[in-house]
Amino acid sequence: MFIAMNRFKVKKGSEEAFENIWKSRDSKLHEMAGFKQFHLLRGPENQAEGYTLFASHTVWASKDDFTAWTKSENFRAAHRNAGANDVHYLGHPQFEGFSVVEGA
Repeated sequence: MFIAMNRFKVKKGSEEAFENIWKSRDSKLHEMAGFKQFHLLRGPENQAEGYTLFASHTVWASKDDFTAWTKSENFRAAHRNAGANDVHYLGHPQFEGFSVVEGA
């Protein structure tokens, strides 16, 4: 199993707009081989730096399935307007990928 996460520092006051973008998107993840789950996670607020931490979290059967998603037309379509959402967060999303340690 492989878990892919992107972390976003969403500007204070933009949380609802950011969440609505995710809720209304047409991701087509469910059409991809090996896709298991998607979650949008809302984390803690950082008052000093003016953001709320969010993470998008997808679960895949394997890293190869995730890699196939990133090379697919569905991926390109899902991310076509991603730059337009930069007004809601600080910097670039931070990607993290994890392989599940079986039996642990």
